[in-house]
Amino acid sequence: MDIADHNRKAWNGYVASGNKWTKPFSPAQIKNARAGDLSDVVLTPNKSIPMEWYGDGGVRGKQLLCLAGGGGQQGPMFAAAGAHVTVYDMSDGQLGQDRFVAEREGLEITTVQGDMRDLGVFEDASFDLIFHPCSNGFVPEILSVWKEAYRVLRSGGALLSGFVNPAIFTYDEDDADKPEAMLRHKVPYSDLEVLSKEELEARAAKGRALEFGHSLQDQIGGQTAAGFLIADFFADGWSPEVGERDRWFEPFFATRALKLDL
Repeated sequence: MDIADHNRKAWNGYVASGNKWTKPFSPAQIKNARAGDLSDVVLTPNKSIPMEWYGDGGVRGKQLLCLAGGGGQQGPMFAAAGAHVTVYDMSDGQLGQDRFVAEREGLEITTVQGDMRDLGVFEDASFDLIFHPCSNGFVPEILSVWKEAYRVLRSGGALLSGFVNPAIFTYDEDDADKPEAMLRHKVPYSDLEVLSKEELEARAAKGRALEFGHSLQDQIGGQTAAGFLIADFFADGWSPEVGERDRWFEPFFATRALKLDL
């Protein structure tokens, strides 16, 4: 199975069906960003990004890469706030949402289609800031993501990443919000290892993306192994209407990692 192509098609389908993370931000939200209000920008489902995470002067004037962050949301907000934005995403449908908002709002945004694990289209030290929302759970390995991010980031720059707590993959999805949910799967997790051939075919027929639960060693240790210094961290929960899992642990994390000359 071509995982990248499968998930590209899945996300194109999510755009067509109006998935929450594919809906372009409104003119009112873009207006807020022009005034410096980026509170609607998220790495994880709910929490706004602390403004200090963007560094001195915020995002204005910075070369900013939205890594696997298409959908007409974060990219246009950063452009409206004064950043020079490049959105890099596997899904042509998601990139189309960014172009839609850019045209609607008179913003300049560069869109590039590609796999988050390969940033070869960008030269070394191309960006001041990388914004990487929860998306690396759609590729089977992520160490190359961190290495490539480190390469294209300038010294003194920051990588802001959101990712899934791998603990959510330890139980079956259908049981996830039941108090009696049982631990069933090991971490790292892969749909390819857990689902049967018939289940994978059904998932493809339904247009659902394949998912992968990466260990914290790869999520956090992978960043430091690539050369980053983890400077800050927070945890987040699901949307308010999904609450059972939040009784036990917070299912999302975000990190601010710096590229420093040490």
